[in-house]
Amino acid sequence: MSETFTALVIEDVDGKPKAVFKQQNLAELPDLDVLVEVAFSTLNYKDGLAVSGKQKIARKPPLTGGIDLAGTVVESRNPAWKKGDRVVVNGWGLSELHNGGYTRYQRVKAEWLVPLPEKLSFEQAMAIGTAGYTAALCVDALERWGAIQPGADEVLVTGAAGGVGSVAIALLSQAGYKVTASTGRPDTHDYLRDLGASAFIDRAELQQKGAPLQKERWAGAVDSVGSATLVNVLSQTVYGGAVAACGLAGGADLPGTVLPHILRSVALLGVDSVMAPAGKRQAAWARLARDLDLGKLDRMTRVEPMSRLPELAEEILAGRIRGRVVIDVTR
Repeated sequence: MSETFTALVIEDVDGKPKAVFKQQNLAELPDLDVLVEVAFSTLNYKDGLAVSGKQKIARKPPLTGGIDLAGTVVESRNPAWKKGDRVVVNGWGLSELHNGGYTRYQRVKAEWLVPLPEKLSFEQAMAIGTAGYTAALCVDALERWGAIQPGADEVLVTGAAGGVGSVAIALLSQAGYKVTASTGRPDTHDYLRDLGASAFIDRAELQQKGAPLQKERWAGAVDSVGSATLVNVLSQTVYGGAVAACGLAGGADLPGTVLPHILRSVALLGVDSVMAPAGKRQAAWARLARDLDLGKLDRMTRVEPMSRLPELAEEILAGRIRGRVVIDVTR
């Protein structure tokens, strides 16, 4: 193991978060049960907020950034894990309450770990990352509710060209659902069609103020936008349908009414990826390994060095990132 390694640390500088590259050693890592040699991390919207300093994500700075990591167990004080195990960690407050994945080595709690399915490489696991894992949780939630059926009514995906949206489209189309993609970027249509989208709706149509009950269209939806977009999606969902909500890129407010819920029995299913229990995590990763077309995953992914994180953070916040960005923590 290297005596020193580079980590991207979020510090508090004059009351404001600031991302700084620092040299660290193993002795500086937290005293937790499992030491992981990190192979790759990834870039999510929340990472962009943390690294850019646009929002105070790290509650107990200084903290290593990165809400995801994939790598190999080096040491373990917990019998559930042994040296050489391939693992992935998503959420659990990494980069917010605990040190995260933008580093070559990290110590984590044993219960945070999920065994990486044999079919997936470390790079593919981080191409999926929290965004893709969240997409799988959303599809699982819609299916458990019983709102969607393969080949039946349309399933809508908002924020379609982003990380959650891209993987959600790929998973849904692979399972036989008719997928409509909502995006404000016409130049992404070919990309989204390649992932499996069969129709498109301009995101501006879902941002305008509409009636509490609109024409029924969506059997279900995966929404990562929130605010007015989510209100319109709910008002357009068919009787007995459901919307899995997992993000707030458009805002945290919900300026709507209860009418879709009490007159059409539309369900709003909240999906949390950070503290999801082990059973849901393992089911989501099993779905990803089973149903995600890895060729499509490769086409939606690019690998970037950790050294570029500050500029990549600005890109994802500006909506200029398409698909998934894997972070190589060795560069």
